[in-house]
Amino acid sequence: MNSPRLIADIGGTNARFALLDGNAWRDEKVLACADYPDIVSAIESYLASVGAAAGPTRPMEGALAIAGPITGDIFRMTNHAWQFSAARTREALGWRRFIMVNDFTALAMAIRHLPPQELEQIGGGQAIPGTPIALLGPGTGLGVSGLIPAGEHWIPLQGEGGHVTLSVMNEREAAVLRQLHQRFTHVSAERVLCGPGLVNLYDAVCALEGVVPQVLTPPEITRRAREGSCRLCLEALSMFCALLGTLAGNLVLTLGAVGGCYIGGGIVPGLGSFFTSSHFRARFVDKGRFTDYLSRVPTFVIRSKLPAFVGLATAFDSLGPRWEAE
Repeated sequence: MNSPRLIADIGGTNARFALLDGNAWRDEKVLACADYPDIVSAIESYLASVGAAAGPTRPMEGALAIAGPITGDIFRMTNHAWQFSAARTREALGWRRFIMVNDFTALAMAIRHLPPQELEQIGGGQAIPGTPIALLGPGTGLGVSGLIPAGEHWIPLQGEGGHVTLSVMNEREAAVLRQLHQRFTHVSAERVLCGPGLVNLYDAVCALEGVVPQVLTPPEITRRAREGSCRLCLEALSMFCALLGTLAGNLVLTLGAVGGCYIGGGIVPGLGSFFTSSHFRARFVDKGRFTDYLSRVPTFVIRSKLPAFVGLATAFDSLGPRWEAE
């Protein structure tokens, strides 16, 4: 038990690894998922790179936060090609224990442990202590979770709320939705509220304007929107923020999350003042008879460097899907 444990936050694009000594992690590295045929190859490559592939320094336990639904032994990533058996992965790595949680479940486990200086409040409101907390965030996909109080404990939710049906609030958004329906049989929130989703929004706005869309990446759309050099990029990113606000408000109402709503993922923290001045907060509270209810709930952008690692550090002592040696 003197060997370190491995923790990893695995998204659709990148896998972030570290070794855990007690509750402190070290040797952080980011690997591109596309560079490896499977999860075992990526883990072994990381361990070799930090000198922990063999001997007493090799981990015998690991906890992974991974983007996708965890419903049994066989796991398939939503936005990447990896699929694997958790039990066979544990055996291939020679581990005693292998824990998997959804990536936003790990982030939910971290919320209460993040320092206040790493949280940026957007708008007003004040959290009511000891009440449910909502969490969502766009990255390669759209993660959604929550944290529910249960006596002296907190239960992080493992769900797939990013795949709920997209809600729109005005005629322009309805027109965009009709465009997206021509491409997708089901227009989920994730179809627009993630990196590839921002491109989908841009393409749909271009179609409504009768303009052939340029081939742009999400960062390029974001840059042009923020500098004001492309009105179609500006409309797409502005709509992105507004739709995220509507979804966040829906989640708070569903969970009764008067403990606050937290925005994670890789996109929003990089938007800076654009997000702060966007329609996110206005749309978050725009719930008719429940506008006053939502106006009292604070919303925060998580600005921690590796917040999921904070949650994973607690996973070995928490309940969750795990596979152990006989």
